[in-house]
Amino acid sequence: MPVGQHTLREIMSQPDVWVEALAAFKPRDPLLQSWLETGAFDQIIVTGCGSTYYLAQTAASLLRQAGCHALACPASELLLHSHSICIPSQRYRLLSVSRSGVTSETLRAQEHFKAKVRGPVATITCDSGSPLASESDLAIAIDAAQEASVAQTRSFSSMLVAVQQLAALIAGHDLAASRPLPDVCRHLLERYGDLARSLGENRAISKFFFLGSDALYGIACEAMLKMKEMSLAYSEAYHTLEFRHGPMSMVGEDSLVIGLISPEAAKHEIRVLDEMADMGAKVLAIGQAHIENHEYVRLPADMPAWCSPVLYLPVLQLLAYHRAIHNGCDPDRPQNLSAVISLDDI
Repeated sequence: MPVGQHTLREIMSQPDVWVEALAAFKPRDPLLQSWLETGAFDQIIVTGCGSTYYLAQTAASLLRQAGCHALACPASELLLHSHSICIPSQRYRLLSVSRSGVTSETLRAQEHFKAKVRGPVATITCDSGSPLASESDLAIAIDAAQEASVAQTRSFSSMLVAVQQLAALIAGHDLAASRPLPDVCRHLLERYGDLARSLGENRAISKFFFLGSDALYGIACEAMLKMKEMSLAYSEAYHTLEFRHGPMSMVGEDSLVIGLISPEAAKHEIRVLDEMADMGAKVLAIGQAHIENHEYVRLPADMPAWCSPVLYLPVLQLLAYHRAIHNGCDPDRPQNLSAVISLDDI
C-alpha cells in the first residue's frame, strides 16, 4: 500500500466534495432561520479543537465581517473557563465545529453551554449521525467529506465552505457567487501541484512560516498544523505584520515564508514578504493581487472576498503532503496522533 495514498486522494477529491458541501447548506431551512433570528442574540461563540479551532477563528472573523459579534475559543476553554467567556447579561448562540462529532471536549463544551448558558446550538460536522449533530438544534453535515486519514484536509475545507455560506447568508450576499468554488479548486490543484511538490522536496528548506491576517490567520494556522502533523517539519504561523516583531529573527536561507495575501491589506503584506526575501528566505505568496519577484499562487481576481479563504488551502495541503513524503513520514498516520481525542475524565 503506497504511503500517504489516503491523504493524497482526499486532497485531490476536494472539488467534488465541495459540491456536496454547497448542497448541504440550505439557506431556507426553518431551523437555520430560527437559529439566526434577528435580534435574538448578542454574540455567536464558535468552538472546536485542533484544526476545527483554527476553522473557528476564520469563522468568527467572517461572522464579524457579516455584522455579528463573534468569538472563537477552544472547546476546552469554553468547558473549563466559560465564566471568562460568557457574560451573564448577554445572549449567546453556539456554533460547534467537529469533523467526527465525537471529540470529547467539543461534546462536553456543547453540553455545558446548553445547561449553563441555555442558548441555541448549531453544529457543522462531517457525520450527520454523530452525538454532536443529534444533540444540536441545527446540524449542517457534509458526510461526503469524511476521511480515512488522521490529518484533516477535505473535511476542514468542506466545513469551511459551509461556514462561508453561513456568513454570506447573514451578510445578505448572493450565495450563487460560491458556485465556481469546486472548479477553481480543481484548477488550483492542477495548475500549482508541481510548485507544491518542488517546494516540498526542496532540501534547502527546513523552516516553514505561514503568515495571514484577519480571516486568513486561521487558515495560516491550519496550514502550519498540516505541515507539523504530516511531515514533522518546523513550522509556525503568525499574523502577517506581527512577524516583524520578533519572529523574523528566525528567518534565513533555510526558510520558506508563505504569505496569504488579503485583498484589503495586500500592499502592506507584500512588503513583509519582500523584506523576508531580502533576508534570504524563499517566498511563496497566495492571493488575488498581482505579485512579482516571488513564487505565486494566483487566485481568481473576480471571486468575492467572502468566498476566498477556502481557496488558500489546497496548494498548502499538497505542500505538506510532499514534505511528508520527502521526510519519510506517512501523512495518513502522523506520529503520536489519532483521528479522535476521547477523554473519560472531562
